[in-house]
Amino acid sequence: MTPRLWLPVLVVLAAAPRMATAQDCNPAGETQPEMNACAHQDYEKADKALNEAYAAVVAIHKDDNEAIGLLKSAQRSWIKFRDAECEFETIDSKGGSIRPLLRSQCLTGLTEARTGQLRKLAE
Repeated sequence: MTPRLWLPVLVVLAAAPRMATAQDCNPAGETQPEMNACAHQDYEKADKALNEAYAAVVAIHKDDNEAIGLLKSAQRSWIKFRDAECEFETIDSKGGSIRPLLRSQCLTGLTEARTGQLRKLAE
């Protein structure tokens, strides 16, 4: 690339907002995109824990096809509920830069609650 072609690339890189990463996530954040990214990371952690709890319940019922089928059906229905509930809860912020933060917080809260339910089933 000629030096003249590099200039637009450098300008874009210098102007791009710094996004929060797992290493530098500050829940208070400095900017809305950073706060949104941190909230999304929290949701991803909660989702990982949910999947682990779900797998534990599946392992307990591995020989019971009926139980596995009911669990899968319940989990699919719960995911639809969770997603719809969080869309509803954040409707007032639709189009706003804070909506991703609010939606991630909603998803995290409901996901953590479901994880607790699944963990009880695995006991």
